[in-house]
Amino acid sequence: MPSYDSGPIRNHPVVSHDKWLEARVELLAREKEFSRARDELNRQRRELPWERVEKTYLFEAPNGRESLGDLFEGRRQLVMYHFMFAPEWNEGCKHCSFWADSFDAVGVHPEHLEHRDTTFVAISRAPLAKIEAFKKRMGWSFKWVSSYGNDFNFDYFVSFRPEQVKSKSGFYNYRKGNVDPEREGASAFYKDENGAIFHTYSTFARGIDLLNTTYNMLDLTAKGRDEEGGPQAWVRYHDQYDEGGRKAAPSAVRPEKAEVPSPTPPTADPSLRSG
Repeated sequence: MPSYDSGPIRNHPVVSHDKWLEARVELLAREKEFSRARDELNRQRRELPWERVEKTYLFEAPNGRESLGDLFEGRRQLVMYHFMFAPEWNEGCKHCSFWADSFDAVGVHPEHLEHRDTTFVAISRAPLAKIEAFKKRMGWSFKWVSSYGNDFNFDYFVSFRPEQVKSKSGFYNYRKGNVDPEREGASAFYKDENGAIFHTYSTFARGIDLLNTTYNMLDLTAKGRDEEGGPQAWVRYHDQYDEGGRKAAPSAVRPEKAEVPSPTPPTADPSLRSG
């Protein structure tokens, strides 16, 4: 029995093969229309104007301090995931960890992205020592650097200062309002032949769904994401499930979570779910 189960599907229509095929072909037409719309949206995304990165940022990386330009590793394009991990926390956000279990494949086999002149990196505000310890616990391979001590996360609207949280004046997902201290997102940058760096795109909330393989697979199933009980209420760190998918008992060797408010799950804020 899984840790989150809404029960069996009952009274769902069952038809003959011919009727099923007829319904499937009808849906296929809508799927093709959606694919064409997505292709057009992707084209429009590529045509967005860019903004030049004028500020210098230095990050703590496994092999020493690196600039934003260094993170490209000699390629023209950089994709980054903004991983929720505040300096005072002892482990990264479990919802971002759910995403990381999908994009860690880029760390194991970066050849595909690299062949397309693109590098991937994750960035958090936590000190590098905390990032490295948590990354080791999770068994991940992707590159993950620390922006501890610089303004990068604040400048790209995924971290918010106490006064912004208190006054509900944070700017997240392109609107101002109530925010948590840390939020998730993904950004893309381009570096030209002269070394100039440009911010080309950022997306937040539901915009990061495409990076989550588990969700994309669940969307193919009869029960789908099955989250009527609350977005990601079922999500655990992958070392907190047992082999049958149930929540594992607490481990004496597992690091304790910092006494901080639980971060908002990616896509969980109802006001942002369409964004």
